[in-house]
Amino acid sequence: STDLTSTVGYDSIIQHLNDGRKNCKEFEDFLKERAIIEEKYGKELINLSKKKPCGQSELNTLKRSLDVFKQQIDNVGQGHIQLAQTLREEAKKMEDFREKQKLHRKKIELIMEAIHKNRNLQYKKTMEVKHGALVIFPSWAAEPLVMHQSSPLPFFSFFLQLFLKLAQSKSALEDSDRSYQQSVTTLEKIREEWQKEHIKACEFFETQECERINYFRNALWLHVNQLSQDCVQNDEKYEEIRKSLEMCSIEKDIDFFVNLRKTGSLAPAPVAYENYYNTQRNATPVRSPVPVAISRRGPLPTPTSAPGEADYATVDGYSLI
Repeated sequence: STDLTSTVGYDSIIQHLNDGRKNCKEFEDFLKERAIIEEKYGKELINLSKKKPCGQSELNTLKRSLDVFKQQIDNVGQGHIQLAQTLREEAKKMEDFREKQKLHRKKIELIMEAIHKNRNLQYKKTMEVKHGALVIFPSWAAEPLVMHQSSPLPFFSFFLQLFLKLAQSKSALEDSDRSYQQSVTTLEKIREEWQKEHIKACEFFETQECERINYFRNALWLHVNQLSQDCVQNDEKYEEIRKSLEMCSIEKDIDFFVNLRKTGSLAPAPVAYENYYNTQRNATPVRSPVPVAISRRGPLPTPTSAPGEADYATVDGYSLI
């Protein structure tokens, strides 16, 4: 600004820096809120995997797949809790960065505040001295004429008083002019010092703003990478479930159930007829047939997808989801 005492440009810079600090605070709060959501979600997943039954009466390979499923869901929940902790750490780093910049800025702002105050006081003092000189000079120039017109004293006495008055006025004028010159010189030194400090402050603020934008950009980039990494890790956990399901064998599970619950390999023998009414008419006893071993059951049916259901994929000759 052309106005020496104006701070409009400086105030604009400070306002911009404060807005930047506010933006960092908003992102910091965003991370904290996201951390709360991630932690709550993770805990809910863990509670779900531990407390909610999910095929607990299944047997053999499918049971192992369900166990892996629940364990990996628990791991996903743990991953979300870990992500929440990571987000809180990133928020703390952002807070430390903001406070560090604020502390460094405060030193510069105190220097600028002091130099602004000194500059304005000197400018005010200089203007007051200048005003005094402008007042004294016209009164000193007009005073001889006024005294000559109004003085009833003899000419010599009048001349003597006029001379003394003139000497006093001239001395006061010279003192005022000297003070004015000194004030202007002092003001110029202060102006040069202020301008030098103002440039240094602007360079410092510019450096801080570059650091803030760079830090903010990197923090946002890191946050997105963390979310992507979390998705990759979750997919790895889900892949473990898929691998476990690939090991699930329908035939093995059926055989396992049969062997676990089997009661024997022979069918019950037919009930033989015994004649208790007329033993003479049917003296030849009816022999009970020899028990016949039960043959192995036929091939297992192949499961098919009903309309609207998910497609099945064939793995090792068996149909699995």
